[in-house]
Amino acid sequence: MNTGKTYLITGGAGFIGSHLAEQLLQQGHRVTVIDDLSTGSEKNLSKILGRPAFTFIVSRVSACPELEKLVARTDVIFHLAAAVGVKLIIEKPLYSIRNNLLETACILELACKYKKTFLLTSTSEVYGKSPSHSFNEADDLRIGNPHLSRWSYACSKLMDEFMAMASWREHGTPVVITRLFNIVGPRQTGRYGMVLPRFVQAALENKPLTVYGDGTQSRCFCHISDSLKALMQLTKGEPPLGVGDVFNIGTDSEISIADLARKVITLTGSKSEIEFIPYEKAYAPGFQDMMRRKPCLKKLLARTGFKPETALDQIILDIAQSLSPR
Repeated sequence: MNTGKTYLITGGAGFIGSHLAEQLLQQGHRVTVIDDLSTGSEKNLSKILGRPAFTFIVSRVSACPELEKLVARTDVIFHLAAAVGVKLIIEKPLYSIRNNLLETACILELACKYKKTFLLTSTSEVYGKSPSHSFNEADDLRIGNPHLSRWSYACSKLMDEFMAMASWREHGTPVVITRLFNIVGPRQTGRYGMVLPRFVQAALENKPLTVYGDGTQSRCFCHISDSLKALMQLTKGEPPLGVGDVFNIGTDSEISIADLARKVITLTGSKSEIEFIPYEKAYAPGFQDMMRRKPCLKKLLARTGFKPETALDQIILDIAQSLSPR
């Protein structure tokens, strides 16, 4: 007798979603993935395609004719479908806004109707230009002005959070909100500006590692395996452990982007050099970056006992192995 749960993952052919689908199947659950393959890839699901407990539907969430039936028979929804990467967001801001708002509203309405556990993956971008040493979920948020399209992503994801929280307050929908901080690992692509896979790929090819700005901006990188543990832990229980609340997910170990580039070169044994390019040349005039993006993880630790375990050196080696020619 199968005692596993049924999960629905939107954006499940992406980097995070495909790893999540594999993990849930491995634990004996049933999984359905909806993805329009605009940024995801069927290749990411190659290990699980054809399994009896797995269903893959190529569609936008809002265009899926089976969506209501899927939600009705699902125990937990992981809503990962969203525009990804600073490069894509700057090049296609209107697409990013519509994609984030409309797709979330569509599936959240059904989660409300059937009272399904709904985990929304939001982003560290919502903290905007906060000067805090580390970002706390209760912090006020400072978003840049609408003339700068890079902030459109943060605003749209923040509106997703407001919609989810309103669903919890008004309808009792068991909602969990997570803000992801630079989740990295095998299968992540540098195509949309993701810094670590971009660096590793360049290093493996002995090409220059391009650092935007002066490289003093810092980030914290969390391995996909660690982040999945946190995501799944927050949806456990009746009601879920994280219900009606917002949680940072990541690691609080910081490194500057320039030092990251040097570390990648060293660990891969690369002959690459580092090139520094002004933000205005890489993106657009007036581009604003966050100099730090460090999460406070106290709430997540208190609620779930979660602590990230994978060191940055191991993360880089894992990515390098996945990108090396076989």
